[in-house]
Amino acid sequence: MAKPKNSLTAVERRAEELDTIAAVLPIERRDELAELLTDQDVETLRHLVNHGMGDNTLRALTSDLAYLEAWGMAATQKSLPWPAPEALLLKFVAHHLWDPQRRATDPDHGMPADVDENLRRQGFLRSAGPHAPATVRRRLANWSTLTKWRGLDGAFASPALKSAIRLAIRAAPRQRLRKSAKAVTGDVLAKLLATCTTDSLRDLRDRAILMVAFASGGRRRSEIAGLRLEQLTVEPPIPVEGGSPLPSLAIHLGRTKTTSGEQDDIVYLTGRPVEALNAWMVAAKIESGSVFRGIGRWGTVSKRAIDPQSVNAILKQRTEMAGLDAGEFSAHGIRSGYLTEAANRGIPLPEAMEQSRHRSVQQASSYYNNATRRSGRAARLL
Repeated sequence: MAKPKNSLTAVERRAEELDTIAAVLPIERRDELAELLTDQDVETLRHLVNHGMGDNTLRALTSDLAYLEAWGMAATQKSLPWPAPEALLLKFVAHHLWDPQRRATDPDHGMPADVDENLRRQGFLRSAGPHAPATVRRRLANWSTLTKWRGLDGAFASPALKSAIRLAIRAAPRQRLRKSAKAVTGDVLAKLLATCTTDSLRDLRDRAILMVAFASGGRRRSEIAGLRLEQLTVEPPIPVEGGSPLPSLAIHLGRTKTTSGEQDDIVYLTGRPVEALNAWMVAAKIESGSVFRGIGRWGTVSKRAIDPQSVNAILKQRTEMAGLDAGEFSAHGIRSGYLTEAANRGIPLPEAMEQSRHRSVQQASSYYNNATRRSGRAARLL
């Protein structure tokens, strides 16, 4: 029997409010967030949802807000103050941008051990070493955005903060790495698909996820995790000379990282990816709502969508099963791999971009050109 509304604890009430956001913003670790975030935090997120902020932006804001609250509690034993004083912002930079060489001789340099241990215990810290400057800048930018949405001014533009970031980055330079060290090209994808050939629900789902993500232009993991049946439209079969017509589907992307919800961007699936997707939906009895869902220990299919991180976890699990180094691949490798494979097969960049929906020719060509340059005349002068 459900508790009366007025007898809910503050955490339970926040959990229910987060559930109302989840229809627009798939939320990971809802119960943990309900304990971590304050009532005002949840109200701010609801306000942003109601104002139509993009799903990916909201996910990033929610993730960063959760991290900031966890860090603030670990570092100061208090929830974040709004607006944050300049001293707290400088502390955040000092805890996240530090010099590993100096840390070796000065244990007090960088993030204190107790703060580090607290964040690792909660799952907020995984890798060792200082944060990437881009991550710190993004979290500060989202912190500033959330401050403004509360109708407050912060010290984010202060000269002291800008100087601290600049000096910290100069003291501990980091090599800029791609989001995925290696692209998931066609040969790699074939090895991953070879690990999910049975009729088990997990194999059917993972096969469909990999094929749909790649064939639809290298869709982002958030777009795959958030895919709903209502976004799919059956298209007329594609005729094949001397063979059976190929099934075809259209995916209506809606709002993505680079588009607004008013743009009806469409990508198409043809042939094997459509068959893989249909096989999963029939086996899992997907008749409405989220297409890709969690699978319980006993083979029960959840009513909730998988979270974006699960797409990355599935890819890494399949790379290990295929005998590849999981550390060299991530979900973003599917996106770069699609364009790399298109270049390898001689597909013109504009045609590939129609499917990948990249807005920037410069960004898309960075993947595309790496493949053509390697085998091109300029690399074979000797």
